Amino acid sequence: MLSRRSVLLASLAAGVAMTSKAHARAAQPATPVNFDVPAHACDCHTHIHGDVEKFPFFAGRVYTPEPASPEEMTALHKALHIERVVIVTPSVYGTDNSSTLFGMKARGATARGVAVIDDKTPESALDTMHQDGFRGIRLNLATGGVNDPNVGRPRFTAAVERMKARGWHVQLYTTLAMIAAIKDLVEATPVPVVFDHFGGLEASLGLEQPGFSDLVALVKSGKAYVKISGAYRSSKLAPDYQDMVPYARALIAANADRIVWGTDWPHPDSSRVEGRKPTDIAPLYQIDDGRLLNQLPVWAPDAEVRKKILVDNPARLYGF
Repeated sequence: MLSRRSVLLASLAAGVAMTSKAHARAAQPATPVNFDVPAHACDCHTHIHGDVEKFPFFAGRVYTPEPASPEEMTALHKALHIERVVIVTPSVYGTDNSSTLFGMKARGATARGVAVIDDKTPESALDTMHQDGFRGIRLNLATGGVNDPNVGRPRFTAAVERMKARGWHVQLYTTLAMIAAIKDLVEATPVPVVFDHFGGLEASLGLEQPGFSDLVALVKSGKAYVKISGAYRSSKLAPDYQDMVPYARALIAANADRIVWGTDWPHPDSSRVEGRKPTDIAPLYQIDDGRLLNQLPVWAPDAEVRKKILVDNPARLYGF
C-alpha cells in the first residue's frame, strides 16, 4: 500500500508531466547573441527544478514551478556563449539545497551555488556546502511577502552573523522599501551583500522612486552588489524592456565593480495569481534569453565594462 507521501508525490509528478505537455518547457534562446561575449562569462542567477520524485518541493511554498533540468541549462549557456553559472536555491525547496547541488555537480568547476538555510542548519553542513561550491546564502523576502522592516532587519542581521566568519555573501530578493529600511545595516556589514533583480524596483515609477537612490548609494560605496537580472520582473515593456535602460546605466555608472548579470532562467512565475493554489503548476515564463543578453551592450556600451560585469566581478564574488 502506497504511503500518503508517495501518493502526493505521484500526483504532483503526474501534474507536472501533464502541464509540461500543455505548456512549453524551460525557455531556450530564440535570438542569437549579437556581441562578443568574453571568455569565462558568468550567468549569476539561475535555478534548477529537478525531478519531483527525487527533489520534492517544500510544503510551505507559495508556487509550484515546471521542471528545469541541468541539460536544458547547459543548452541555454551554450547558445549564449556563457561558461560559468551561479545556481540559486529557489523558495520552493525551503532549506533543501539538494536540487541546486544536483545542478552544480552537472556543471563541475564552472558552477557555484547560493543556498537557503535557517537557524537549524549546522555549521558542519555549511562546511560541506563550501566544499561543494556554495559561496553565499539567500534571503528571499519578496516571494514570501515580507515587507515589514521589523522582520527584515533581524533576519538580515542574523544572516550576516552566520556568514561573517565564513566569508560568504548574503543575497537578498526584496524591495526598494526594504533596502532603504536596512541601508544602515548594509553599510556596516563585514560581508558582501547582493541584491537580486535590480533591487526589486518598478520601472514605471521613474528614477526618483523611493529607495532607488539608497540602492545606488550602496553600490557607489562598494557595500552592495546588484544583479541586473530579471528585467521582466520590473518592466512590462517586453521584449526589450527599454524602460530599464536608465536604471541599468545609473547602477553601472555608480560602480561597475559591483554589478553582475544573470538570466533568472528558467524564469519561474512566483507571483500570487488569484485562484491559483500554491500546489497548482505555475508555467515558466517564456523569455528569450538571447534577446535579454543583447540588452547588455545597450546598458553597458563599453566592452571593458561588460567584461567586469560578466567575468571579473563574478570571479571575485563567487570565487571562480
